[in-house]
Amino acid sequence: MRLTVFWQRMVDHFGPAYADSFARDHVMTQLGGRTVHEALDAGWDAKDVWRVVCDTMGVPPERR
Repeated sequence: MRLTVFWQRMVDHFGPAYADSFARDHVMTQLGGRTVHEALDAGWDAKDVWRVVCDTMGVPPERR
């Protein structure tokens, strides 16, 4: 998954104002205690990060 697709899905789900805030501030154990930004900066694949966000935040299957 390209980063542009990842960020568009984040905006689609969380809204333009909250997507980046969530990505900066929400620490997830499934990301090794990292935020979305930290996981991506550490080399995690965007698709894997999106799966963790979906699992953690209960994103409906049709939006995954």
